[in-house]
Amino acid sequence: MGLKQLLSSDDVEAMIADGKSIVIYENRVLRLDSWLHKHPGGDKVVFHMVGRDATDEFNAYHSDEAKAMSRKFQIGRIDSAWKNFVPPIQGGFFRTKEMIDEAITFSASSSSRSSSISNGSSSDDVHTLNGIVARKRHNSFDSMTDSEEVPKVTIVSPSVREPPASAELIAEYERKLVEHDLKKYPSLDYETQTFITNKYRELETMLQREGYFKCTYWGYGSECVRYVILAALSYYFLQTKWYLLSATCLGLFWHQLMFTAHDAGHRAITGSFFWDSIIGGLIANYVSGLSIGWWKSSHNIHHFVTNDPVHDPDIQQLPFFAVSTKTFNDIFSTYYNRLIEFDAAAQIMVSIQNWTYYPVLCLGRFNLHRLSWEHLLFGKGPRHGEAAWLRYYEIVGVIAFWYWYGYLLVYLQLPTISTRIAYILVSHIVTMPLHVQVTLSHFAMSTADLGVSESFAQKMLRTTMDVDCPAWLDFLHGGLQFQAVHHLFPRMPRHNFRAAQKHVIDFCKIIGMEYCIYGFVDGNKEVLSRLEDIAKQASIIVTCAAQRKA
Repeated sequence: MGLKQLLSSDDVEAMIADGKSIVIYENRVLRLDSWLHKHPGGDKVVFHMVGRDATDEFNAYHSDEAKAMSRKFQIGRIDSAWKNFVPPIQGGFFRTKEMIDEAITFSASSSSRSSSISNGSSSDDVHTLNGIVARKRHNSFDSMTDSEEVPKVTIVSPSVREPPASAELIAEYERKLVEHDLKKYPSLDYETQTFITNKYRELETMLQREGYFKCTYWGYGSECVRYVILAALSYYFLQTKWYLLSATCLGLFWHQLMFTAHDAGHRAITGSFFWDSIIGGLIANYVSGLSIGWWKSSHNIHHFVTNDPVHDPDIQQLPFFAVSTKTFNDIFSTYYNRLIEFDAAAQIMVSIQNWTYYPVLCLGRFNLHRLSWEHLLFGKGPRHGEAAWLRYYEIVGVIAFWYWYGYLLVYLQLPTISTRIAYILVSHIVTMPLHVQVTLSHFAMSTADLGVSESFAQKMLRTTMDVDCPAWLDFLHGGLQFQAVHHLFPRMPRHNFRAAQKHVIDFCKIIGMEYCIYGFVDGNKEVLSRLEDIAKQASIIVTCAAQRKA
């Protein structure tokens, strides 16, 4: 195929049906099969963009060099508005070339049938093939507008009426969430979403021009002072045998360090994959015992499919937490490549999750160690290309961490087993506010699936909230309280988030969308309210299941 060859939607669909990884970028058709195993961000990120216009996502996460390199993978172009397909990893159906040709032939032979098809839903292209309806599952909610009547549903106590199957309860609850979002947020029609996209691109261009994407290195000055003070205090208290104070300072040191590791993971410090990986690995692996490669792999997916219960690993927290009733159906996680079951343990824990939220998060860092080792030992990161070396750098780093922390500090410096256990627990529990910070911006936000016609900017704002605090408290949140800004512009250095926030607020006013921001206390109340609501639904469904068995 020539680089300038015009390709139709049917052409792209047939190639994807044939197993090719095709994405649209700036009206250019890219085939990325040869790049999947080399992609530093992992292959799953690409899989979630197959069949879609990935222009905004691509620009948000890639450097100018990567954008220029994309031309190597161009196989053609499009010259009309693109309607997104549902990617195969998300369950999309794609017709082969033979199916498309046969459908066209069959359609042409029956004008009446052709007429009925052309007057069908605007959200799905429907073709009759040998009497069977084959759907191109894209723009799933285009046909659902704010003016349409969506049936209202309410989940009631099982004592009120004969309980339907749990699947029906879940479907009703999820439909109610979709109905709420369709009324609350801008219409999903093509014109509205194109307007939002264009305004978002104008905002990004302006922020680039004004220097918001340039790293303000002086911002790390005060942070480095905090790092040194906390590390020095931890060592001082260790030598004076104030062990729990030493552990507390060490935990606070780790807590603060991870904000810079986050920057490095997004290539927001130097802009270089190599040097930011070195910095991120040094902080995360060698000093903190966590895998920066695991974090990047998980976090990249989180940014692309934010708050999707089936695809976003950041909200797949069973058996401890559930923020969507979809997880009650034993979902197959496309990130972990395994079934996440709503088993007996999950049923118990989720039903009380609003009470266990903070206690469980106190132990969250131990789970990060597990996930890090799983990622490194099983080689789940890229094994080819510029990121291949990172796994070995990380393994050495985690071993080095356990040598200095586990052996030199905990084993040699602490006198008793009970003191060692207490030191490990305190140093890890003190990092709990970081886990609260991460969950705070998403657990209370929408988990509804509005389909692939929703623009990148709208989805990020719909699934993310900011936390309001005075500027002098920014150090406590590490700048990550500006999650809406961060999700719109993930490569923007976090020291520029506060200044950029006012422009994002203006952008929201222009597109007619709520800018969701809560104070820290109110934000926590919102999260607990969501957890309590899902806990009640879990209790109802468990009760229904028990009654049906009785």
